[in-house]
Amino acid sequence: MEPDEAASTPHLRVVYIEDDVRLARLTSRYLGAHGVVVSHAAGGREGIARVLAERPDVVLLDLMLPGIDGVEVCRELRRSVHTPIIMVTARGEEADRVLGLEGGADDYIAKPFSSRELLARIRAQTRRARGQSGPSATLLEVGPLTLDKGARSATLDSAPLALTTFEFDLLAALAERAGRVLGREQLLDLVHGSADEAFDRSIDVHVSRLRQKLGDDPRAPRLLKTVRGVGYMFAPHPRGLR
Repeated sequence: MEPDEAASTPHLRVVYIEDDVRLARLTSRYLGAHGVVVSHAAGGREGIARVLAERPDVVLLDLMLPGIDGVEVCRELRRSVHTPIIMVTARGEEADRVLGLEGGADDYIAKPFSSRELLARIRAQTRRARGQSGPSATLLEVGPLTLDKGARSATLDSAPLALTTFEFDLLAALAERAGRVLGREQLLDLVHGSADEAFDRSIDVHVSRLRQKLGDDPRAPRLLKTVRGVGYMFAPHPRGLR
C-alpha cells in the first residue's frame, strides 16, 4: 500500500494473543506503521478479557499458548463474539490448520509469516466483517434461509444464526447458487478470493460447522448436500428441516 493510501485508510484494531513477546513487538510495530492499532496479550485468559473489553476488528491468535491453548481460547471467544479470528500456527501442516478452523477460526497463517501477507489478511477479514468485500448489499431469501448481506446477518425459519465472517460468506456463496454443485476450489475462490490462500479441507471443516448451526443432519443433510467427488450444493426445500 502506498503512503497516501495508508493515510486514508481508517485505523483497524487488532488484539494479538501471542506469548512470544519479541515477535509480538516486531509484528505490532510493522502493523502500527500501516494503520493497525495492536493490543497485545501474552496469554489466553488475558487475551479473552482484552477481546471482550476492546471489541477489536480482528483477533490474531497464536495456536500454541501456555496454559489455555489457542483452540480453547477460540472456542471461548466464539461463545460470545463473532469477531474474525486469524489463527497463527507454528507449522504449515494441514492438521494444525484444520485444528484452528475446527476451533472456530476464520483464517490461518503459518509461522514464519510475511508481515505484508498478515496485513493483507487482517484487511481482508475486516472488509468481510464490514460487508465491503462483495457487491452492493441485497436481501437474499432462499427457501427457509434469509441473508441480509448489508447487515451480514442470517436467519433460518426466522431464527437468527450466529455465523463467523467466513461461514456467512460461504453460506452466501452457496445460497446465491442454490441447486448448483460447487467444487471446493470454486468455493475457495468465491469466498477467499484466491484458492492459494486456503486448502481443500478447510471448506469441509466450515461446511461441517455450518451444518451444525443449520440443524442439518450430517448423515442425511437436506440443506447442505455433499456430492461425492465434486463438492457441495445448497438445496433449500421449504420442509428441509422438518
